[in-house]
Amino acid sequence: MNLAKIRGGAGDITKPDLNARIQDNLYLAVNSDWISKAKIPADRPLISSFSEIDLKIEKELMNDLADFASGKKALPDIPNFDKAIEVYKLAKDFAKRDTDGFRPAQADLETLTNLKDVDDVKQNLAKLFLRFSFPFLFEVEPDRKNTKINSLSFDRNSLILPDTTSYQSPSAKQLLDVWQKQTENLLKMAGVEEATAKKYATDAIALDAKIVKVAKSAEERADDVALYNPIKTNEFEEKTSSLNLGQLLDQLFEKKPDYVVVREPKFLDHFNELFDQENFNELKGWLISTFINKAAAFLSEDFRQAAFPFKQATYGQKELPSQEKEAYYKANNLFDDVIGVYYGRTYFGEDAKADVKDMIHRMIDVYEQRISNNDWLSPTTKEKAITKLRALVLKIGYPDKIDHVYDLFQITPAGEGGSLYSNQADIREVGLKHNFDKLYKPVDRSEWYMPGNLINACYDPQRNDITFPAAILEAPFYDIHASRATNYGGIGVVIAHEISHAFDNNGAKYDEFGNMKNWWTKEDFAEFEKRTQAEIDLFDGIKYGPVTLNGKQIVSENIADQGGLTAGIEANKNEHGDMKELFENYARIWASKESPEIIKTIAAFDVHAPGPERVNVQVQCQPEFYKAFNVQEDDGMWLDPAKRVVIW
Repeated sequence: MNLAKIRGGAGDITKPDLNARIQDNLYLAVNSDWISKAKIPADRPLISSFSEIDLKIEKELMNDLADFASGKKALPDIPNFDKAIEVYKLAKDFAKRDTDGFRPAQADLETLTNLKDVDDVKQNLAKLFLRFSFPFLFEVEPDRKNTKINSLSFDRNSLILPDTTSYQSPSAKQLLDVWQKQTENLLKMAGVEEATAKKYATDAIALDAKIVKVAKSAEERADDVALYNPIKTNEFEEKTSSLNLGQLLDQLFEKKPDYVVVREPKFLDHFNELFDQENFNELKGWLISTFINKAAAFLSEDFRQAAFPFKQATYGQKELPSQEKEAYYKANNLFDDVIGVYYGRTYFGEDAKADVKDMIHRMIDVYEQRISNNDWLSPTTKEKAITKLRALVLKIGYPDKIDHVYDLFQITPAGEGGSLYSNQADIREVGLKHNFDKLYKPVDRSEWYMPGNLINACYDPQRNDITFPAAILEAPFYDIHASRATNYGGIGVVIAHEISHAFDNNGAKYDEFGNMKNWWTKEDFAEFEKRTQAEIDLFDGIKYGPVTLNGKQIVSENIADQGGLTAGIEANKNEHGDMKELFENYARIWASKESPEIIKTIAAFDVHAPGPERVNVQVQCQPEFYKAFNVQEDDGMWLDPAKRVVIW
């Protein structure tokens, strides 16, 4: 084996090696002891640095919600927190959930089973669309060509399997069989005759198979700009006449929009043949099957258990979360922003916020310095890039205000005839209406896309903002008592990663206001695309456990990783930090132990490379890594200079 050609280091990166040297495999050298001792919780498909923080936060919030529900603690002064606790009580009361059985969802199932034909669907479409999941969906969001206004987007809904490519997998038939048996069983538990239940599930799979043929893959959907395809509303109506979506638009909005942004044109082009009278039974089967699988999570313990086999097969999770966790998950899912603000106010210190804010400004300064000193951009493009960089909006910790939608949620307690199922169904309907009501209102740039208790971070190209929830501002990502070098290898790299998204293959096509606009010279963009292709090639074909990485699908995140790590290194240099500490903590934040099932499932649709590869492949492109650990040409972490990629 020629070690000089290895991308990702020597050895099998998915298995611990306590004898691994940093020079041969940075990720394994740093994390093998942790991997060998870490236990994947039975109710999770993996354990990682992210999920270890999540488990800690989960424990804190579960205890808090239980105390609030029992009256041990007085409710905090946070708008709508009382509603979150009421949902928590409904979710936790399994005695009532078990007694109710399927009864809370019975009327909704009958609405669907009573559908006679396509005309029946058309005549009741607005009511049905707000209540149930359809194979297509609408969303109001900032228009990509003019982010001061909102526009209406049209898209297909999720497939049964994770991605179009999943249907070519040897395990596809087995997974679809698990889903079909699960669906049939759930329907029989709901009182549907066995033969009828089998037909509904079979018809649903038949429609799913037809949609797969005209759906974009995860790789194709990774091209964000290609999802923006506005067409005039009258043309959209013609292409969706089989279900009369024009009439639906009339009923959902005060006036029809002038245009609809289509995310998957091929799906739209085949809409009328997918959803006509000839295929009515398949649509009906899809509606009923999707409904019963979603509803089960809000019903009795029997239904919750009966809806588990498919998730178990796709994620490798051994068992369902406990009923106590289930109650927290449901409340957090329906009131995530509210609980996120509570978490931020309770557990996130102002000193940490100030320190992280300082780090963000330092990273922006470093980025400006690197853009100014860039040797492949023209002065014109540099100026535009710095303008965009300086226009970044920072969102740290948790929002100052909670979305108005929570004011609209009305929770009916159990004592007044409410159930977990009925309340979540009503919340879903109110949430959809709230989103649709935004169409003719100005874009609210203060909105957050992530709650304060989520261990994540993001960049929003339409708002040109970066968000760092309070939850990710914990060790190993951030520790106010750790060295700056260690923090630069953690949260510093994460900060610069999100900044880099403003200049990845998607973000590079938006200006400082979030508008889809070309601000590059022709020559500069050609060079950027050349470097982007090199980043694709860098990861493409790497074997990771049971999967092979698709470089094109994960390129945007890899560009952000490359820029983030480079900027973190630069910031650390400026402060004369210990480079070994930076690289070791960078490896530490991506520590993970996963089931084979979840590796396959996530790889099918995720736009991120697996964490271990994010570590090793990216550091192989950094000269400072070779210097810090004296990596030589015959070491496993050596990558030939010609193969190393530098963009930002």
